[in-house]
Amino acid sequence: MGPRILITGATGFIGSRVAATATTLATSAPEPARVRLLARSPLPLAAGAGAEYETALGDLRDPASLRRACEGVDVLIHCASAIGGDAELAHAVNDEGTRSLVDAAERAGVTRIVALSTASVHGRGPFRAAGPGTLSLAPVSATSRTRAAGERYVMDAGGTVLRPHLVYGTGDRQLMPGLVRLLGALPGPLDGGTSLHSLIDVDSLARTLLGAALSPRTQPGPYYVDHPDPVPVAELLTAAEDLLVHRTGKPRGPAVDVPTARALLAGLPFAQHHLDMLAVDHWFADDRPWRELGCDPGPGFTAGFAGHASWYRDLLADA
Repeated sequence: MGPRILITGATGFIGSRVAATATTLATSAPEPARVRLLARSPLPLAAGAGAEYETALGDLRDPASLRRACEGVDVLIHCASAIGGDAELAHAVNDEGTRSLVDAAERAGVTRIVALSTASVHGRGPFRAAGPGTLSLAPVSATSRTRAAGERYVMDAGGTVLRPHLVYGTGDRQLMPGLVRLLGALPGPLDGGTSLHSLIDVDSLARTLLGAALSPRTQPGPYYVDHPDPVPVAELLTAAEDLLVHRTGKPRGPAVDVPTARALLAGLPFAQHHLDMLAVDHWFADDRPWRELGCDPGPGFTAGFAGHASWYRDLLADA
């Protein structure tokens, strides 16, 4: 038999795709993996894409449940996190929860730990072609501070951390919906300037998480994991603008530059956050996942987004 894999966050945006990819592997590999999903309640069959898996009932805030979940496990893929403005929950899940999970994994003899993190642990840019080991940690939000703390437990245990910047695709309820919300508050399209941004589609990221967990060439420590080609901000905003126009069916006014947008949206904190990110480069360059681990970065943004556009249109139509 193949390795027994424990996946946390299996009901979330990225973790659900990792679970689906892993359960497909469980039925197709020469030595099938055995997949266990950590969840707070029993998962429906659809969560496993129809393949065999088992559910370990537990919670990152319950150390005893984590010890039970890790029993007999060879590989841990940790995708669960608390994202948002609740600092107390972020500390309990991302910081203390990750510490308890890593401790349980070490006690159980888990041989490989791979955790999903975020490039936002480096704070705000500009970052231009930033390579591994070139940036210090400078998180500015409760979410990124506690995820940086969680990273440390993983790496102290000899584990691997993947840090994507922006992730898009089916299941995304933050990145593209947030940009559509921003644009909808403006009288016309946003002229974001010339900044470059690292993105990856969710399915490519899921395959890379699984690949890092199973490859003998995976190294301890952090990896950036984004498509090798950075995306011009105009390309990203055009995709969001197209979703907005499709949703409203209304003509738009003339383009608005970033300084004007800041003034128009001065009372909206969410808008200022998005504008801060869009205005400067957030480009991370790390070819190791593709060169050393044999993973596929997937399509570039324009082709990749086209495959998810109908899902976004349906999501926004129901919003």
